[in-house]
Amino acid sequence: MTSGPRAGGAELRGYARGRATRRQILDEAVRLFAEVGYRAASLRELAARCGISHPGLLHHFPSKAVLLSAVLAQRDELDSARYLASAGSGLDQLRGMVALVEHNVEVPALVELHASLSAEATDPLHPAHAWCVRRYETTRRQFEQVLVQARADGILRSDVDPAVAATALAALMDGLQVQWLLDRSAVDMVVVLRDHLGRLLTCEL
Repeated sequence: MTSGPRAGGAELRGYARGRATRRQILDEAVRLFAEVGYRAASLRELAARCGISHPGLLHHFPSKAVLLSAVLAQRDELDSARYLASAGSGLDQLRGMVALVEHNVEVPALVELHASLSAEATDPLHPAHAWCVRRYETTRRQFEQVLVQARADGILRSDVDPAVAATALAALMDGLQVQWLLDRSAVDMVVVLRDHLGRLLTCEL
């Protein structure tokens, strides 16, 4: 009979392998979606790229919609860590938002995925609905915290309400993405965001 400690070690190794496989699937999914788009992407093709069976992939992600939600959640986590750090001055954090949009210009496939999912997930029965609701709650809270810091730093205009401005900022950024996807030559997301943020501040961005 296998001893308790050994069994526990096996469980931990299995858990680690599961996490590694899940991360591999997400990384490959980003590449596949970027190459062929979300709609054309096949879970069987993704499983083959990952070197696992189709049922094995479904064990981690039971549907393509769930997989897409996880891909975007990972993207948000990485982007937040890179561009929306909670430390630093309000001005530095606002500049981080601009840097995030500059980055988004370089990954149009992921921007399109996000825009598509956000529209589809307004249906309460959509598998990504709850995730999208939480994401927007988190985004508004992050933006509000940045603006509160800007106010504490003395660079936010006195007539700006951080909570209201945070909601408007989230709407602006997502709306810009849709316009940009429709006509990239006519919409410069970075310029528009800089202009908007500049109107909220008492200093140059």
